[in-house]
Amino acid sequence: MADDLDDIRRRLEAVSEELADLAIERLRASIDDGQPGDGSSVDERRITRARRAVDKAAHLLEAGEAEVEA
Repeated sequence: MADDLDDIRRRLEAVSEELADLAIERLRASIDDGQPGDGSSVDERRITRARRAVDKAAHLLEAGEAEVEA
């Protein structure tokens, strides 16, 4: 079971990186368009919130592994 959780944790970390890249792309697009108040910045904030949630889930799985090893 620990291997399954570790695999899921790694996939969550990969998703987090993808979300971070996407948020940066949206933020850059917003700046390039000269309209920081448009939907791109709203998307960036929403994506960043999702990334934080994914990071939290990955961390919880990592913390669970530490408890199993103890």
